[in-house]
Amino acid sequence: MTNINISKKTNLLEQDPYDYELQDVESPELFHEMFPYTEVPKIAFNYRRVPQNMPDEIYITDTTFRDGQQSRTPYTTEQMIDIFKMLHRLGGENGIIRQTEFFVYSKKDRDALVKCMELGYKFPEITTWIHASKKDFELVRDIGVKETGILVSCSDYHIFNKLGLTRKQAMDKYLGIVSDAIEAGLRPRCHFEDITRADFYGFVVPFASALMKLSEDSGIDVKIRACDTMGYGVPYAGVAMPRSVSGIIYGLQHYSGVPSEMLEWHGHNDFYKGVVNATTAWLYGAQAVNCSLLGIGERTGNVPLEAMVFEYASLKGTLNGMDTQVITELADYIVHETGYDLPPMTPFVGRHFNLTRAGIHADGMMKDQEIYNIFDTEKILNRPAGVAISNVSGLAGVAMWLNNRYRLTGEKAYTKKDEGVIKIQEWVDAQYAEGRQTLISDDELETLVKLYNLER
Repeated sequence: MTNINISKKTNLLEQDPYDYELQDVESPELFHEMFPYTEVPKIAFNYRRVPQNMPDEIYITDTTFRDGQQSRTPYTTEQMIDIFKMLHRLGGENGIIRQTEFFVYSKKDRDALVKCMELGYKFPEITTWIHASKKDFELVRDIGVKETGILVSCSDYHIFNKLGLTRKQAMDKYLGIVSDAIEAGLRPRCHFEDITRADFYGFVVPFASALMKLSEDSGIDVKIRACDTMGYGVPYAGVAMPRSVSGIIYGLQHYSGVPSEMLEWHGHNDFYKGVVNATTAWLYGAQAVNCSLLGIGERTGNVPLEAMVFEYASLKGTLNGMDTQVITELADYIVHETGYDLPPMTPFVGRHFNLTRAGIHADGMMKDQEIYNIFDTEKILNRPAGVAISNVSGLAGVAMWLNNRYRLTGEKAYTKKDEGVIKIQEWVDAQYAEGRQTLISDDELETLVKLYNLER
């Protein structure tokens, strides 16, 4: 029987005859026509489009201490506390960085969690990620957290080939685990692992619908985190399931009744789509996107938290209380205190992200920084635009380096015509004429400044 109901979102009558039930297949659906293991994965189109539906409020959640620790040397307790304090400052009093999740299996992680809770910050709220067992539920409940992540793998790759279960067995197991979490007084956050290779209508939608029924019956919010575990998600309109990011978010809302505030996206960057997929999830109805600082995470990493700070500001037209200068502090801290090798060209945080090498660019920057700088990086990130001195930087590059290094403006600023600038450029030219291949270092340039008495 066809149901016609008024939609609370569109205020229109909507006809929806579909009530998707679990398809308990005998053999796994691996979508090998899209994911032929010996070839590059294929993007198929069915030309179906869904409406954008960005929530009134959108947030960032953090997995730096969970997924971000799985691919690097673990942070010490003290480092986690320091980073947590900076996340709090970055997210601001409005809590745009809404939550951060911790492991609880080592003493180091538990100590960090407890000490961070003792700081008394409202945001980011501390949550956990645990294995699905009653013992673990009791552990996190006793610590004092209100929400915990639970792994509920949803593709047949995991259900059949890793867990050795049927879809019905997996669904029954997951629902039992979530019920145990609710019974323990916890708010479950279900991590739908590998959703971009899952049978969306045959497993994902029926399972999500069952979770929403469980939530309704218990009066406890059950969150769903859609996990693009392998980075297969695609942001383009008209892409066929299960790879369509917009289709996944729309489908969870439309067919399973998952409200925006209980829907979150967690992406990976295997195909360079981490950031755009996360933004697409926001645009189509997910209230939160899950990120890690500097994008550190499994394989190619997670969605960089700092990237989504700027995506938020671009979409909303405001930083809404976020302090973006803390991004530079965080990057410097992680590099210097933990020894992380941050690629220099990394947007917003790499040491070369607003550095120009070409002389023609440096010349333009001296005339008007807006010509070649993405925004006022000194004001927004406490990172003045810079220049690297090489065989192509020219007189303008030398003058810009001097002015930036010694904070010279107005009448004190050097120009391409100054004798000292010309002398340094002559020395630079001689270096490359002799076959030098590397950039001129700041130490070398400072020695020349003293030699030619150029300090002002």
